[in-house]
Amino acid sequence: MNELVYPRERSLGAITLIIGVLLWLALILGTFGTALIVLAVGFVFYLFAQSALIAHLKGNGVELSAAQFPDLHAHFVECCERLQIRSRPQAYVLNGNGALNAFATQFLGAQYVVLLSDIVDAMKDHPDGLRFYLGHELGHLKQKHLIGQLFRWPALWLPLLGAAYSRARESTSDRHGAACSDSREGAAKALVALAAGPDRWRQIDLAAYRAQVEHSSGFWMSLHELLSGYPWTTKRAARVLYPDRKLPSRNAFSYLVALIFPYAGRLGSGFGLLVLVYFLGVVAAIGLPAYHDYKIRVALTSALVQSKGARESLAGFYQTKRAVPPSLEAAGIPDRLPDGSSLALDSNKMILTVSTAKGALIFTPAQDAQGQITWECSAAEDLKKGQLPPACR
Repeated sequence: MNELVYPRERSLGAITLIIGVLLWLALILGTFGTALIVLAVGFVFYLFAQSALIAHLKGNGVELSAAQFPDLHAHFVECCERLQIRSRPQAYVLNGNGALNAFATQFLGAQYVVLLSDIVDAMKDHPDGLRFYLGHELGHLKQKHLIGQLFRWPALWLPLLGAAYSRARESTSDRHGAACSDSREGAAKALVALAAGPDRWRQIDLAAYRAQVEHSSGFWMSLHELLSGYPWTTKRAARVLYPDRKLPSRNAFSYLVALIFPYAGRLGSGFGLLVLVYFLGVVAAIGLPAYHDYKIRVALTSALVQSKGARESLAGFYQTKRAVPPSLEAAGIPDRLPDGSSLALDSNKMILTVSTAKGALIFTPAQDAQGQITWECSAAEDLKKGQLPPACR
């Protein structure tokens, strides 16, 4: 059933997945694993939010079955068979409170198709329309549109790309909805109900409505469609009616302007821009201090390694002469390391201080039971624990 998949969906799906995974890796490595904590917290939030939705659905909705709304259930079964869906999702009718819609969701492996009561009532004399909505939502589940979105999430905010992938998924699902309908005209009329409402859709002239698609090539209509996760309803109806007919192209300049706006789904481009700024601010607030600590730790680790010879020379001098050397020069130790760090010796206690541009380390000697000199490393100033080499913490 490859003909039911919108041509660009697979390529856009692969691109968003690859970019999303790479961005997640960059975030995790760039924040030294902090992004994993954010991811875990987000998953817990998802579990609670999604479990609340499923609980509301099961507690307040009506599950379709051979005994419960058998006419709707028959349409659902027929649609599953047409789309070759062997493992049927659970189907429910839920009070729509005036909304004409349906949706698909899943939770912990279980899949659900939900028809809002208003769309069921609007299509009560139009079985084709009801099957279109069932097929559309089954298309989302069959094509696994709800799986892997977490991996794609960073890429979905990108201008043009996220919205294009969302529109491609909707077009694929429209094809599944049309495949469940007995006629393309019947499927298109179901779509028009989203524009004309639960009663007036019956009086729509499909040819005249399809002609409205010619307006979509203007700059403003092109721009706002590029920012949206849904194609214009006029386009959706035209594609359902004439799947092979070419639609008007978008204004070229609108693509350049759309590059400014991140994709934010149904929340709109303005909100997407605000969220992107906030997200980058959070990443900067976490990542920049972590990178600052990393640079300090690298400098201090270098000083720790390069000063090892100086400590060995001091220990050798003491064990040979049983006295603390009066100066670094007396022990044959230069006062600077190759990385530019300076050395200072306390000739009373043989404490060695290594000063770098990022801070200083203090090495305090101690003698074990065998008479060997060991060194305890500590920070000379208010350096954070995470900035110190592991041996000095």
